[in-house]
Order: sequence, then C-alpha cells, then structure tokens
Amino acid sequence: MHRAGGGGMSAANPEPDACPRHTIFRFAGITSGNIKCMNRLRRSLPPLATLLPFEAAARLESFTQAAAELSMTQAAVSRQIRALEDDLGLALFERRHRAVVLTAAGEELARAVASGLETMASSAETLRSRRDDDDIVLLAELYVAMYWLIPRLPAFHASHPDLRLRVNASTQPLSHAETAFDLALQCGTRPAGALTPIYSVPDAVFPVCSPAIAGQYSLTPADLADYDILHCRDDPKDGWLSWNDWLAGVGARVATPRGATFDNYPVVIQSALMGQGIALGWQRGLEHLIDTGQLVRPLAAALNLPRGLSVYSAAPEAIDTNKQRVIDWLHAELVGA
Repeated sequence: MHRAGGGGMSAANPEPDACPRHTIFRFAGITSGNIKCMNRLRRSLPPLATLLPFEAAARLESFTQAAAELSMTQAAVSRQIRALEDDLGLALFERRHRAVVLTAAGEELARAVASGLETMASSAETLRSRRDDDDIVLLAELYVAMYWLIPRLPAFHASHPDLRLRVNASTQPLSHAETAFDLALQCGTRPAGALTPIYSVPDAVFPVCSPAIAGQYSLTPADLADYDILHCRDDPKDGWLSWNDWLAGVGARVATPRGATFDNYPVVIQSALMGQGIALGWQRGLEHLIDTGQLVRPLAAALNLPRGLSVYSAAPEAIDTNKQRVIDWLHAELVGA
C-alpha cells in the first residue's frame, strides 16, 4: 500500500536499480526494471565479437592455434583480443616470444567467458533437440538402419499410420550417443552406458563375400590367409566384434589375416559386395543380401551371439503407449526374423 504524501516508491516495492543475476526476461511484459537490466548489459558487456577469439586463445594459449580453430587469420584474432583489452583497460595476455600467457585478469575473464559460452551452448543444444511430442526417435546402429530397419519401414508405416517415427543412424555406441533419442537398436556386444536392454535377440556372425571371391562353404579358417580380409575399426572401447574376436570365438587357431580397414561397417559391406575381399557378416542385418545371392558364406563356421541385437529405452520409466507400440513392433520383427 502506498503512503500518502510521498512522491517515491514505498520501501516495500523499490524500483530495481541493478539487473538481478538470475533475471529471466519475459518480453511480452517488459517493465522499466527489465529495461534498466538490458541497458546495463549493453553498457557493461565487452564487444561480443571478441569473446570467441579470446576464449580460444586463452584455452589454446596461442593466437595462431585459435585462428586455425576459428578459421580466422592470426592478425584478425590479435585485433579482436586487442579490442577486448582496450575495452576493459587491462592486459589479458603477456606476449612472449612465440607464446602468449594469460595475466591474472585474463585468467579471471577466461573462466567467466568459458562458463557463459558453455551455458549458452548447452541451452542451444537443448533447444535444437526439442521436437513435436508426437515424434518417436529411434536411434539405430548405422548398418542395422540400412540393412535391417529401412526395408521394414514401409510395413511399419502401413500398420501404424498414426505414429511419427524418426530414425537417427549412428556409428557410435550408445555409451557415446550424441543426440537425444527415445528408443535405440544396436548390437548387444557394444557398450550402452548405464542403459540396460528392454530385450535382446540372438544373432550369428560369419564371413561373407561376393560369389566372385569364393563359393558357398568352400574355405576353412586357414584358407583366409590367401584372401584379402576386410576389417572394421578395432577399438576395444567401441565394442565392435573384430576378426580376432571371431577367430577366437570359433576356436580357429590361425593368425588374423591382414587387409584393408574401414571406419564404419556399411563401407566394409560395400567393399565385400564389390568383390574386394571377405568381411564379417551379421546374419540379421545381411539376411536379404545373402538370400538374394549378392553375398555368400565362404566358411561354414559361425559365432553365435546370445545378445546379438538389443532394444533400449532412454527412459524405461516413461514408456508411453506409442513408444510401447514401437517396442512391440520391433520385437515381432526380430523374433519373427
């Protein structure tokens, strides 16, 4: 309540003179206090164009490396940092022979800028990942998406016309997933971080090649040394089954044959289809290529994987009706395969 006779605001409702640290601006109802906050920001912030060059130079301790990272010239980075120093009236770097070192003021600003940019980057990533709630995002291992999932999508859409399924394909294991997802489909041998499978189905892994390379079941493991062998990346942390793993798994005591290495499995299979060598094949993924004779099994040996292919949920406690319908469809397709 206002007191009679006074021209100023009551002590209970002072007009804000400074911008609160955690102010959230709601532009539909801008007040005089909001305007003062924004005016203060404009007066106090250094030139925004200087902050990215400064952050990179501070982190890398090099104007040259910062320029390379930002696709700028070294002179342009130097000018931006000089403009920032002029604005603040402080030296942020000690220029030494072939090196730059942050001053105490530079270290203080570097911490603040890095924190602010990280907050903005995190917020931007969250906003980019927002989507219509009706979308169900299925993250699938790239080869699974290409060879197993895509041929089945027309039937899925025909039987679930009301569902909007978005398929994201990745070569990274779930433990290193870079995008948000609802459900996921990947080889059970690969790491999934803290996630546990909703269910898994078995698969079999065996050598495959073009019919031009070898005939059906015409080779033994010892014969592999005479052929070009196609390898996928072999990183133990990646969980990808290697030729070493396969040979040990089937009890073949032969040295792992050498050959070309590729960074993702579909490229390995494309090379095999073109008659460039023998690759490892996952039965569920390559079933169509084998059934149509585009690939053959030159060896009878196979490694059976009890958890060959697994289905995951990013939030098992929040599976709604539509997500459950996708899970049930995947299960029917996998069990019936």
